[in-house]
Amino acid sequence: MTTLQARLQRALANQQFDNLEIHDFVDERDALLTLLDIYALSLAPIDTLDGQERFEHHPTVSAVKWRLEQWLIGRLDSRVPAQPDQPGGVADAIRRIARRSQDGVYDWLATTADWQQLVTFLAIEGGPDGGFDDLVAIAQVGVQGSAKVVLGANYWDEMGRGDPEQVHTTLHDRLKEAIGLEAPAPQDLPTSGLYRSALNGLLATNRSLQPEMLGALGLLELQAGPRCRRVIAAFERLGAPADAFPFYAEHATTDPRHGKEWLDGALVPLVQEHPEWERGMIRGARWRADVNSRLFQDLHTLLATRELQIA
Repeated sequence: MTTLQARLQRALANQQFDNLEIHDFVDERDALLTLLDIYALSLAPIDTLDGQERFEHHPTVSAVKWRLEQWLIGRLDSRVPAQPDQPGGVADAIRRIARRSQDGVYDWLATTADWQQLVTFLAIEGGPDGGFDDLVAIAQVGVQGSAKVVLGANYWDEMGRGDPEQVHTTLHDRLKEAIGLEAPAPQDLPTSGLYRSALNGLLATNRSLQPEMLGALGLLELQAGPRCRRVIAAFERLGAPADAFPFYAEHATTDPRHGKEWLDGALVPLVQEHPEWERGMIRGARWRADVNSRLFQDLHTLLATRELQIA
């Protein structure tokens, strides 16, 4: 059976979209891979798209995107059933979610993993998430006041505070060169990795999910610091080259501050202004925690048993 992804790729290449919207996806991976191809039209570097970006809002592509996203949102919600309201507000709620997250794979990296297992993990992790600076930029759209200042300061840190050599993507390029890191193709990821990538695209291309995006990114910032410190411990234990360290050292230092500022300085004021956003922010954080936990558990199992070797 021809996959929906293959049909979409053929339609984009031939600029012929007749009947594409009537075809269903073959399975879970087909749905996610198709969505990732659609999200690339909006989010990938434009010089990688060979002109296909002009079909980003083609009515048929939009129809397929809408249908697949309703399926994806349903899947995400079904995996994190609604919880009763708890006291403390949005910041306390997201901190509770962070504390319950399953990320023991980082302890394994720090103490046990060998070099190849570590490099493969980091290739999939994306350091800690590929394209985070773009997500922070998109999250700011339409936000005003003190929350905008906090998000802008976060973005300025991502931009190396004005120093091109300290831009986080530049530091990550140094890391990649130092340890031979190559990002895997989406089709080589475990399904849990596809969910995490698709969640980023879902949040970044749907304005109605801006509260969910703000909550998801806040959780990422809150959790990144301790995880990066454990990667540094793995580098030290395994004798990584010097250029491997700056990217994770920067995140280990700045992300604990970013997490606090994002929650207390951006989310709390936004909820005071828009009380209806609180539930969406918590929902987004719970989505993010779920996709992370599932991916980390899969990677721990697959890497420890050497069933996954892509780097």
